Amino acid sequence: MHPRFFALTAALLVTTLTAPGQSADSDFKLYTDHPRLLLNQKRLRLLRRERERQSMRWMQFDTLMKGKAAMPEQAFASALYSQVTEDAVHCRTAVDAAVRPATDLRQVALTYDWCEASLTDTQRTQLRTRLERALRDPAASSFAAGRDRAFAAMVLSDAAALNQLINVWWRKNLAPALVSGNRRIDHADIYPFLELAHAIRDNLQIDLRDDILPVFRDLALRRLLGYYPASWPAPENDYRIPYFTGKGEPDLRLAALTRAAEFALVAYESNAQEMQFLQGWLSLDRFVLKSSFGVVYEFLWANPYQPGLPFEKLPLSLHEPRTGTLLIRSSWDEDATWLGFIDGSAQLFRDGQIRPAPLRDPLVIGTAMLLSGAPTAREFRVAGSAPDIWYLIGLKPSANFDVEVDDEDMTDLTSDRGGIAKIQFTRKNGQAVYLHPPRKSAPSAP
Repeated sequence: MHPRFFALTAALLVTTLTAPGQSADSDFKLYTDHPRLLLNQKRLRLLRRERERQSMRWMQFDTLMKGKAAMPEQAFASALYSQVTEDAVHCRTAVDAAVRPATDLRQVALTYDWCEASLTDTQRTQLRTRLERALRDPAASSFAAGRDRAFAAMVLSDAAALNQLINVWWRKNLAPALVSGNRRIDHADIYPFLELAHAIRDNLQIDLRDDILPVFRDLALRRLLGYYPASWPAPENDYRIPYFTGKGEPDLRLAALTRAAEFALVAYESNAQEMQFLQGWLSLDRFVLKSSFGVVYEFLWANPYQPGLPFEKLPLSLHEPRTGTLLIRSSWDEDATWLGFIDGSAQLFRDGQIRPAPLRDPLVIGTAMLLSGAPTAREFRVAGSAPDIWYLIGLKPSANFDVEVDDEDMTDLTSDRGGIAKIQFTRKNGQAVYLHPPRKSAPSAP
């Protein structure tokens, strides 16, 4: 065989084995300078300009740091403060915190990345050893674990680890599960996901959004409708509380992270109209994070120069057949009624209280009517004053139904994976509606 032909055959074989979706490790080599994680040049310029302007968010962060307040994420806070002030002395505090066994991997990676230029050989070895050990652990499962592994791999320029994470963990497993609805980006997932997406795009020019376009399409609206209407007053600031299950008081750290995630979502696609509505939602001063935990995230992600649109003009409901989720509220006021149907159970927020939502009788929320269906059949009437849009919940999931309406042709309907079906009535005069599984056809005569 001619040597040139052999070389060409080998090259074609490598291309075949690594495509599509399985890029060679060389495609994941990083050539960007530190800092690589979250602080791209545009964001770092913005943060340093906020310091020069002595903006409200900078002054809140600066006051805590100068006062040597105990920061819940000391390594993260001190490393960021060092980057913005361009004073390496603060990296000593960041490293001291990062080498403690209890400090999470994310903070170790951020400290290494943001303080890289000022690390001693001993410090560099300590941090690298922790990051390298983490990359030898079993593959990630949660969004946070995937984010942490990606941060470690990007700091260490570990192309093989990035290849595995993007092509296997993300493209082969997680992204298809999100698109199919088998998995959701829940409240606890949204911030780590967006940190991951920003870092991957900044360093590898890979847009994770491209793999989950159906998820991203309504993500901004889903964020807004995923909160209870009433805010939660705390000594430092008010919080919007994302829906939750279980008992007890809300998790205010999670509430802070979901706000930070929404700022990060706006930063990811700032020109899209839905993000400008989201920016309008974020712009109210009484929700500015001021606690020693939240102030760092608020300063890192908030962009006061980003224009916002009035979120009150957004739709009041979102139905996701892909995940079997329904989120709906009566208005954008804080005394609104809210209903969430998630994972097969309905939760109602009304008069400042969370309770189960037994929808035995029709319930009007905003511009929609809600009614509990039945696993197999349901009969009801449509009053002339009823809203045009009805949501039937509690049906058999992913089932076919026939809809019979007085004086109209029979139509068919399919419930989603959560047992929700949407019906729209153009004529309302008290007619009866009968919903039932398709009747079996009688056998034809021989």
